[in-house]
Amino acid sequence: MPDAVRAELGKPEPLIERLRCWRDELLASPGFQQWASGFPLTRWVARRQAAKLFDLCAGFVYSRVLKVCVELRLLENLRESPHSMATLESMTGLQTEPLRTLLDAAQALELIERRKGGMYGLAPLGASLVGNLGILTMIAHHDLFYDDLQDPIGLLKGTRQNTALKAYWAYARSESPAGLPSSAVGEYSRLMAESQPMIAGEVLRAYDFSRHKLLLDVGGGEGAFAAAVARANPKLRCVVFDLPGVAERASLRCAETGLAARVTALGGDFFRDELPWGADIVSLVRVLHDHDDQEVCTLLRNIRRQLQPGTTLLIAEPMSGAGAAGRLSDAYLSFYLLAMGQGRARTRDHLIELLSESGFGRARTPAVGIPMLTSVILADAE
Repeated sequence: MPDAVRAELGKPEPLIERLRCWRDELLASPGFQQWASGFPLTRWVARRQAAKLFDLCAGFVYSRVLKVCVELRLLENLRESPHSMATLESMTGLQTEPLRTLLDAAQALELIERRKGGMYGLAPLGASLVGNLGILTMIAHHDLFYDDLQDPIGLLKGTRQNTALKAYWAYARSESPAGLPSSAVGEYSRLMAESQPMIAGEVLRAYDFSRHKLLLDVGGGEGAFAAAVARANPKLRCVVFDLPGVAERASLRCAETGLAARVTALGGDFFRDELPWGADIVSLVRVLHDHDDQEVCTLLRNIRRQLQPGTTLLIAEPMSGAGAAGRLSDAYLSFYLLAMGQGRARTRDHLIELLSESGFGRARTPAVGIPMLTSVILADAE
């Protein structure tokens, strides 16, 4: 190991670092790769690594195949029953050979499967997808993100300022977000509302709201999360606090769903304005990762100033770390926020540290079913 590298690493386990460098050189060797792919005890590892590398290279194509399946309603058309090639040609408007290319690709991605008699039906993964409005909405939304990713180095260097996502999330480019009209916040508010049910389901399985009387959902958008909590807890009242234009949309949604008597919406700027009083639980669902640390501390302190000691704060969002959840946050969400122009994915420990600095204590992290969707942190106002 070079002296400069050793000096940078300091003293921690130089033997381990030497072994890692040796491992990296070995794995990068074409000769070793060829040997490992043929040796019985290492063949399965070589094949798995090769598959992972290919998936990394082909990931964009996979996502485009998925988008075509959704836009041509292929999965939706197969939802009720399997169909033949001839029927699918009529439904999709594709000729035989292009359709066969799409069907083969969708089958390889385990979205559909070939049935008896030349019929095609949904595979389990495709069936799970077609029933999830939130994921379908995100697939359509990704065109903006992919446009920004045409120049990822520009995003990293900060030379690409006028991104599609920054334009989409209106508050990210506005000097006075509270002045945005309902029309300017409609598109992103609808996206958040349609993708919120799967998050709400995870939170409701992780935490029991039944002991509370009043939930204040800060940055609650069109009220989808508050509505889900209210439906699951008939004695709970909820208040949604978001930008005035968003709160206007939330009021309409609550009226449409018949929950206006228990779920109300108020408008304001949660960084600066006084929040509604009286809540014994406050939620921040997919809010903090949209903002930088300084803004997060400002928001948390604003919330803390107006809470009675012992009031519970619930944070729900995808968090940085190991495993599939970390892969979503660190390899997907981080670049999404980079294109958006603000925010960052954070670890649980970092968020707990920010909570402590802002006057919250007794932080805990209940288990969730699918950490890739969201993790939960609970803290009490001291």
